[in-house]
Amino acid sequence: MAKTDGIVAPLQADSPEPLWQQAAKAITREITTGKLTSGSRLPPERDLIDRLSISRVTLRRALQSLVSSGVLVSSHGRGWYVATEGHQEFPQTLESFSETAARLGLTPSSEVLRAQEAPATLDEAEELSVAPGSKLFHLERIRKLDGVPVAVDTSYFPAMRELNLSAIDFSAASLFRIMSDAGIELVRADSTIEARGADWTLAKHLGIDVGMPILAMHQLIEDSAGRPLISSIIRYAGDRYRLRTSFSRTVKSGG
Repeated sequence: MAKTDGIVAPLQADSPEPLWQQAAKAITREITTGKLTSGSRLPPERDLIDRLSISRVTLRRALQSLVSSGVLVSSHGRGWYVATEGHQEFPQTLESFSETAARLGLTPSSEVLRAQEAPATLDEAEELSVAPGSKLFHLERIRKLDGVPVAVDTSYFPAMRELNLSAIDFSAASLFRIMSDAGIELVRADSTIEARGADWTLAKHLGIDVGMPILAMHQLIEDSAGRPLISSIIRYAGDRYRLRTSFSRTVKSGG
């Protein structure tokens, strides 16, 4: 990432890599090379948008991804800052459905609705940084805890031959464990959670009334090399799932 008067220069619009990932990597390079130092403030968003030639939405996605990985911190109304040494964001743990169940002392199971290969659409290809038409494996399951349906998990990922996906019983298997056993480590996910109302199909799968509240969590999961590997939307029954996290506040002296 070239630099002019402290502001980054445009990215490569014709690159197969999504612009938000290019922007995130460019900012990270500025930090690792010492051009942006620990605790320093990034240039204003308007300047970054102009120099990178990207939209505000794309820039925000890049910045939020760096916040999630602990590279940046945000200060409401003040901007974005390089994380100081020893800084940690509130705990965020990427774990599989089976791992979550084990932590809660519950028994996981799944009802498979779809498990098949299909060519990548333009949107799917862009999200996973693969060529349109590439083979993706689509997996949709009703996820249950102690026999009670709590979510519908819809995912897709590259149909890698080494996984032998056609031979896997996904009613019991953990996708994370399968990939880990194949030497593919999933280490990070960008997640967005929003409230919705259940449509007829989802209500039927979860055993709830149409229009009942659900929590829809979209995740783009990356491997240890930073490549987007799995895209998933997990739709939880609102009365059967609770998201718990912790927030901290820096206490300023003299205030």
